[in-house]
Amino acid sequence: MPHHLDRIAEDLVKAKLENYWPGFELVAYAIYDKSNVYLFNHPKFSNNPPCTYHILKWDTEFTADTIIMYEEYPTAIVNMDHYKEYEDLFSMLVHELFHGYQYIKDEKRFPDEMLGITYPLSKENVELRNQERTNLYCAMLENDLIKKKQYLNAFIALREKRAAKIEEYLTYENLIETIEGPAWYVELKAYSEKSPLDYDSVLKKYAQQLSNKYESTSRIRRSCYSSGLFMCLLLEELSPGWMESFFDREDTLYDLLKQHTGDDMEDSMADVKISPETEEVVNFAMEKRIRAFEEFNEQAGIHLYIEGKMTAKSFDPMNIIPLEDRLLHK
Repeated sequence: MPHHLDRIAEDLVKAKLENYWPGFELVAYAIYDKSNVYLFNHPKFSNNPPCTYHILKWDTEFTADTIIMYEEYPTAIVNMDHYKEYEDLFSMLVHELFHGYQYIKDEKRFPDEMLGITYPLSKENVELRNQERTNLYCAMLENDLIKKKQYLNAFIALREKRAAKIEEYLTYENLIETIEGPAWYVELKAYSEKSPLDYDSVLKKYAQQLSNKYESTSRIRRSCYSSGLFMCLLLEELSPGWMESFFDREDTLYDLLKQHTGDDMEDSMADVKISPETEEVVNFAMEKRIRAFEEFNEQAGIHLYIEGKMTAKSFDPMNIIPLEDRLLHK
């Protein structure tokens, strides 16, 4: 039996969760392996003290790290086999529990996931977007308030320029950041609390996805998690208490951050110069898509082709790859 179960039950109480986010309420949660599911805090399952969890046999309903409706109640689930260290398991559980909290707070700022599938791989957008992410990172690290505001203004100016060209796709990014950024924010806080690493090292670990231009271009949806996280961290500095009313408003994280820009926003509407690195990044992203299709087509077995007009009832936005007029759902 996993040795972390009792410790998790002790650590995941409302009083401690409120250190990560005010009012953070606990939904049901489960950690599982290939044999068993250890279910906590579910209203349909009673736990007799001193046992704080209910043991179930694993089934396919418990797949991946996510939030599910188990027995009609939001339940955060995490595969314990994916994590060697307690701080990794615990922080991911806090992340998924926050998605459960969003559910009970009736969060509605969700994106149109089809926009993530049709998101354009444009050199100009990639150039601006990576400049934008660099300025966001620098704004977070900068201690001098004047310089911090300069980086923030540059970030906003670059994003506004992108919005003028790909408005609906920018809305998609803003909404992904608003849903996933706070979940990463509480995850970072939980990880930092349990990890032997100092805070600067933890911040550097979480910044990798923000600064990696190749991955952020290849995985647009996931790259918004890190930009959303760093927006949360900046808001913590610039607007203490911003979380208190977060679920009572329609603003995105970007909307909230824009309120802290000055009148000296630089005009970034000049022509965009595409750097050699951006050329490499775009080629990398395209080659990665082509390779995924080639590997799929080279698989052994019978290839079944269904032609005609079809309607997708559901899909996993994290595991779908576009290439020209084709989509690969992995």
